[in-house]
Amino acid sequence: MSILIKPIITEKATNDSEMNNRFAFVVNNKANKIEIKDAVESAYGVSVEKVRTMNVRPDRRTRYTKTGIVTGKTNAYKKAIVQLAEGETIDLYANL
Repeated sequence: MSILIKPIITEKATNDSEMNNRFAFVVNNKANKIEIKDAVESAYGVSVEKVRTMNVRPDRRTRYTKTGIVTGKTNAYKKAIVQLAEGETIDLYANL
């Protein structure tokens, strides 16, 4: 089971990483905070102080088309915000 799926690179997450040394990741839905901490430390070689997680709900949309009402939704996922120790950082753009 892969714990870390991908980093979240949005304007809000990038600003948080520059100001507060916190990085956001999409993680496996069944992963707990201890597993996420170990995965980040082994993947990036940093020491993690704190892990905060949240389950992101799916967005639901209803569209009215010629053929009738079409409903759809996005996938739900789990997000982890990882606080690193002072002076450490992760370069997410290194291997693009």
